Amino acid sequence: MRTTALPLALSALLLSAAPAFADAPTPHLDAVEQSLRQVSPGLEGSVWERTSGNRLGASAPGASDWLLQTPGCWGDPTCADRSGSRRLLEKVREDIANARYSVDISTLAPFPNGAFQDAIVAGLKEATQKGNRLQVRILVGAAPVYHANVIPSSYRDELVKKLGPAAESVTLNVASMTTSKTGFSWNHSKLVVVDGNSVITGGINSWKDDYLDTTHPVNDVDLALSGPAAGSAGRYLDTLWDWTCRNKNNWTAVWFASSNGAGCLPTLPRPAAPPAEGDVPALAVGGLGVGIRQSDPSSSFQPVLPKAADTTCGFGVSDRTNSDRDYDTVNPEESALRALVASATEHVEISQQDLNATCPPLPRYDIRLYDTLAAKLAAGVKVRIVVSDPANRGAIGSGGYSQIKSLSEVSDVLRGRLTALTGDVPKARAAMCQNLQLATFRASDKPTWADGKPYAQHHKLVSVDDSAFYIGSKNLYPSWLQDFGYVIESPAAARQLADGLLAPQWKYSQATATYDYTRGVCQG
Repeated sequence: MRTTALPLALSALLLSAAPAFADAPTPHLDAVEQSLRQVSPGLEGSVWERTSGNRLGASAPGASDWLLQTPGCWGDPTCADRSGSRRLLEKVREDIANARYSVDISTLAPFPNGAFQDAIVAGLKEATQKGNRLQVRILVGAAPVYHANVIPSSYRDELVKKLGPAAESVTLNVASMTTSKTGFSWNHSKLVVVDGNSVITGGINSWKDDYLDTTHPVNDVDLALSGPAAGSAGRYLDTLWDWTCRNKNNWTAVWFASSNGAGCLPTLPRPAAPPAEGDVPALAVGGLGVGIRQSDPSSSFQPVLPKAADTTCGFGVSDRTNSDRDYDTVNPEESALRALVASATEHVEISQQDLNATCPPLPRYDIRLYDTLAAKLAAGVKVRIVVSDPANRGAIGSGGYSQIKSLSEVSDVLRGRLTALTGDVPKARAAMCQNLQLATFRASDKPTWADGKPYAQHHKLVSVDDSAFYIGSKNLYPSWLQDFGYVIESPAAARQLADGLLAPQWKYSQATATYDYTRGVCQG
């Protein structure tokens, strides 16, 4: 595990020296790509794709503000200065303002509101003032019953009103979708893709009440990229919209609205080949959840699916995460994240809302992920896990920003999988005490925000060896949604991630640690 951090000036210098890293080795991306070619070869180009020549979406060469954090007020429990939220909103407006052809937005319902909506509207107005006529798609995933009041036609009318005269130059498609009610599956990706040339993605939902207009904002993270990798995101959304357009007359699955007499748009106009002017390799990877495709027929993947006694809770749906080979083949992101963790040789940092799901109805955890973590710990690889404070748990588990009652739920599973691996309880405990850091999230040295509310963390982040990392919308706990993110391999970018997020996160969160090998904390 890291003990020191490179100066920010050196990180900036490394990022600005593009030619020096153009041919740098990418062992982590290679491992992830190899896994995906085995699991989902037929989904390459539509659900996953590796590209090179990308640029991080920073405001200046070498700057670290491609890493879009909310709220961005580390160390301040009053959160008076939310620089991260301001940067996110400005980046959304800026990217959309540069649109010449199309804007593609996806998120979890409800639709964007407050300052998020204002940023979208301001960007669209600026783009049309340049004489551009735009096709714009806005897609939200709708949980059954819970999002029954999310009406695309109402949102379309609101957006047209806010656009004013600019609405004449904007053709809108607006939809909410649920691909499988019984499979608990709907869109969960968070994307802003412009012309297939720039992309913003991660875990941030465009909800003012949770992120902006509150004294206890959700801590979350996106990244910004430009280049060929943005085209990968556009093609992924085409896959979701193809299903949405084919089902737009089925009111139990899709609610659809448009403007200017437009039909449903399964594709959008984009440049054929976005410029490859940068030095950042990226692997875009998503998942189709349940209901879009049953399997990848070109896959010969034959996994050895593990068994565990405690992944189900008496009743619930079939365990797709741990016992459904076909589900694996159409959700390559799950294999990608396991492969990224498995590729670590020195250390792993995991920053998530949770590692364990609401059980029932979902399975409690991903056995193969925990087995991969157990193998890393047994091999002496340092592992740090930070999850949201369980005080955020909702009344039914998934209703808040935590799904566990205690951090011990994570350590109990890890110990159990280590014991199964090593065959020895003392060896399992020793591996955790010597190599694990496990804590709940804090953003300052105070135990709560100034208003007394617990810190909520919504990251979907995995980083390995100060070299490669994943940022996207995919949770590490079992969930069968449509998700999307990127695995980036760039030591300079990984260092900026470490300095800008992982270091302050651990500075404040370590006070809650139940395991910390650096301080001899071992409560197991």
